[in-house]
Amino acid sequence: MKSKTQILLDLWVESRTRFTKLLDGITEADLAKKVGDSPNSAGFLIHHIGDVELLFAKNVFGDTSIKVVAKTVIDQRDSGEWTNLVELRTYVQDSFEKLHSIVSQQSEDDWEQIISIKEFGTKTKSEAFGRIVSHTAYHAGQLAIVLKYGQM
Repeated sequence: MKSKTQILLDLWVESRTRFTKLLDGITEADLAKKVGDSPNSAGFLIHHIGDVELLFAKNVFGDTSIKVVAKTVIDQRDSGEWTNLVELRTYVQDSFEKLHSIVSQQSEDDWEQIISIKEFGTKTKSEAFGRIVSHTAYHAGQLAIVLKYGQM
């Protein structure tokens, strides 16, 4: 029987495939695409997912080794700098690995630990983890629309 930690990791990894499958087909030219007057490009959305994964690893799960300057979260708008596909892929692979690593270290009891985060208040770790699952899926949907309908 799988542990709660393994079940939640499986759920997150499966949910994240909505995002990773998009990355498989993206080109560097796609990174500047936006839909209409939308403030965020495809490149921004990719980097934002990585930023938030790193913030979760650090702030929700307590990985003090992580140093992150979440520029997409701080600026809250696209500066046009997210145009290097290799760097973006490396960044979101690293953010995935770091979050996966710290989450895999959680005990059964850790999931009921109460945490308070400025961005979304007081929750158990399992409730907070639901936020990262839905966050990535939400932005993967946006990314899919940008890649399909966006223009430079």
